[in-house]
Amino acid sequence: MVTYRPLGDEHREAYFEFTKYAFSPSSGPVEYDTEEHDIERANIGDRRGLFDDGELKSVCAHHWFDANIRGRYHPAPGLSAVATPPEHRRSGYVTKLLRNALEEYRDRGDIVALLWPFRYRFYRQMGWESCADWIRYSCEPSALAFARDERDQQGAFRQLDADDFDQISPVYEHYVSEYTLSVTRSDEWWRYRVFESWRTDPYVYAWEVDGEVRAYLTYVIDGESGERTLQVYDLAYLDLEGLLAILAFLTNHDSQVTTVTWSLPTDVAVLDLASDPEEIEATLKTGAMARLVDITRSLPALCEPEVDAEVTIEVSDQLVDWNDGTFHLEVSDGETSCEQRTNDPDARIDIAHLTQLAVGHRSARHLADLHRLDAAESVIDTLDELFPRSQTYLGTGF
Repeated sequence: MVTYRPLGDEHREAYFEFTKYAFSPSSGPVEYDTEEHDIERANIGDRRGLFDDGELKSVCAHHWFDANIRGRYHPAPGLSAVATPPEHRRSGYVTKLLRNALEEYRDRGDIVALLWPFRYRFYRQMGWESCADWIRYSCEPSALAFARDERDQQGAFRQLDADDFDQISPVYEHYVSEYTLSVTRSDEWWRYRVFESWRTDPYVYAWEVDGEVRAYLTYVIDGESGERTLQVYDLAYLDLEGLLAILAFLTNHDSQVTTVTWSLPTDVAVLDLASDPEEIEATLKTGAMARLVDITRSLPALCEPEVDAEVTIEVSDQLVDWNDGTFHLEVSDGETSCEQRTNDPDARIDIAHLTQLAVGHRSARHLADLHRLDAAESVIDTLDELFPRSQTYLGTGF
């Protein structure tokens, strides 16, 4: 009999072995050591396991975030550490694990499920879809010298430690308030996932003006002398001056590193600011994936309540049956509702692309042009009113 349930203390070693093999196989077998591996950073999140006749076959972890979607926060768990040892693969255990995870999310009342995939193709067939593109920048520090000239020479940087996280968390909250799918961070997350790392703990610096923290960044420096890279893990700022201060801070490492790398949302115009944009490599990256948990609850929560409209949508979902069918969404006088129906649909779409529409990552018009949405012109217009485009970004890894 296959069962899904929380993992207890007796499963700590097995969980470590499963995830170590899945995500760090090149390091070879590592013996579980309580003092080394049973640490706060590793224990963030609720662990679950799939058992077959009492034997653990597959594991995962859940992080209970709230995600900003068009300025409103909704429960949006982050799924991570999905791992199955090779001797149990190709037996359908991960599919069962994901189905049970979604059922748990549905019972909790969660709206959207988030994850960072090891392979997009795998999770696409499970109904998740990419919903948060971002840009990775890389250049020599000297390419950012323009930032020193552009910004007012005010404020100063100072180094922080984990006890100072509350000084930068308001900057993060302001920064991500503009971006759909950005998530809240707990105090525990700040201490053990921002100020600590699996390999080398990052430096954390804040930029302060008249006693107010207005920007921060965390980073590590890798490599040997002459070939060092400064890699930014996390950053946030209140305004353009804060961004320029960060870039100026990076260019000040020109005597120490050969390359700096950092990541930003797709709407930040770094290349427009640069003196010579050709000196900066900008790579568009496909970011985190998302999936609606329960259409009858998710669509009413995510649609625009000021639009009076109704539409019937036929949705295909190969993983969970409660999302596979025809649904009638109605919005009237600020009240929203969604229920399953048997009447003919106005539109047809699968759960993955409906998720992109619902969170605002893709418009109905765009999806229709790609033949991911089948609907008449008037219905496409209605869906775009109900689910307007928004700028998506998820910079928190899990």
